[in-house]
Amino acid sequence: MTEPARATSAFMTAPSGAREEAMRFLLQTGADAGVKLIATRPEGDNERLLGQAWPFPSPFQVTVRTVALSEGLDRIEARARRSLERMGLPRGEVLLVSNAADLAGAEGRALWDRLQKLKDRGLYRSIGFCASLEDQPAMLARRLNADVVQLPCNLLDQRAVRENVLDAVKDAGAAVHLSSVFAGGLLFAGGDDLPPELAEHAQALSRTRRRLAEQRCDPMQAALGYALSLKTVDKIVASVASAAELRAILAAAHAPCPDLDWSTLALEAPAGFTADARARISSAA
Repeated sequence: MTEPARATSAFMTAPSGAREEAMRFLLQTGADAGVKLIATRPEGDNERLLGQAWPFPSPFQVTVRTVALSEGLDRIEARARRSLERMGLPRGEVLLVSNAADLAGAEGRALWDRLQKLKDRGLYRSIGFCASLEDQPAMLARRLNADVVQLPCNLLDQRAVRENVLDAVKDAGAAVHLSSVFAGGLLFAGGDDLPPELAEHAQALSRTRRRLAEQRCDPMQAALGYALSLKTVDKIVASVASAAELRAILAAAHAPCPDLDWSTLALEAPAGFTADARARISSAA
């Protein structure tokens, strides 16, 4: 469970007490529902808010991301420690390199060694990285002996399954955390909501939604049904903006899903959906 960018401005513009209360309600809703993992980013004030709002005792494990390699190795290590301090935690569950490309350059091994040192000292139980398919995540996971790899895969973009990337990462010994399960909000976006560079896919998206409607399956239910059907996935990371949104996601995840042929719902050219384009969709999830 993560807090998406679209919710950040709402949290930050609300009075301090209201922000903490909203976060506390969101976390308690997750705890009551059995959510176990909270994924954070080293930006904004969200880590501090989490530290002030944890239910006691906290049932959550926490995944932390590094800052960019361009900020320097010392800064990466210091910020990973600082994240735990801000959240009031003695240790984190997973520390992830935010961009696998940082591990491919000249300082990649030195960066990984810094993460390994934090793990050896007991500050994080596991280390890994966030990757795209183009990063050759299975090969990288095997070379580094990574504990966790976080990869995007969803109903519209099934390349990680079709190209056996998830299986290969699992075979390399890493746990698979699945991100982008809602395709950056594309499943929920109408034709008028799409940025110009995605307009050519409006008809295909409409066709996918129509097929789901014919099966009496809403897009959120289908997205989660697909993610939950992937046997190699250990954790599903979905962003939420409020307790109400979390309840809707949990209800969709537990709703009976029709027997769908998932492959027929994928888009033919999902690689054209760039991260920048998805981020511009107002309903992104």
